Amino acid sequence: MSTSPVAIRRASPDDVRALGRLGALLVRAHHAFDPHRFIAPTPDTEEGYGDFLGTQLDDPDVLLYVATTESDGVIGYLYAGMEGHDWMSLRGPAGVLHDMVVDPAHRGRGTGRLLLETALAEFDARGAPMTVLWTAARNEAAQRLFARMGFRPTMLEMTRESE
Repeated sequence: MSTSPVAIRRASPDDVRALGRLGALLVRAHHAFDPHRFIAPTPDTEEGYGDFLGTQLDDPDVLLYVATTESDGVIGYLYAGMEGHDWMSLRGPAGVLHDMVVDPAHRGRGTGRLLLETALAEFDARGAPMTVLWTAARNEAAQRLFARMGFRPTMLEMTRESE
């Protein structure tokens, strides 16, 4: 584990491969939480996830930040966006956090908090009246971080598999 300081910056095209690696980590973790609800990783997950996030880099409504260390490069990322009214979720305009992941070897050192603080400051600067996110029911560590950062539970997703 690196002891060099963590820096947060906007993601660039040079980060796409690392974003894919971390996105695949996110897919694997969620699938392990509940394999019936979350998609299974495939040999193409890293490339596909990286390609998708690469398409988001130039969208002015998207926030895509990476956490880096001098010695280890990209160790985490946050993907979020400014969104307007969403009638399906019964909310007005908001900052919406889609993904946040930190490499397991670098967890517990405040990297997730730094990523989240950066996004929240950007949402505030853009006038977002609120920020919303979803987190896996079994991802208790993330839920504790979000609660410490002022988030409160407002919805509960429930899933039923077809027979």
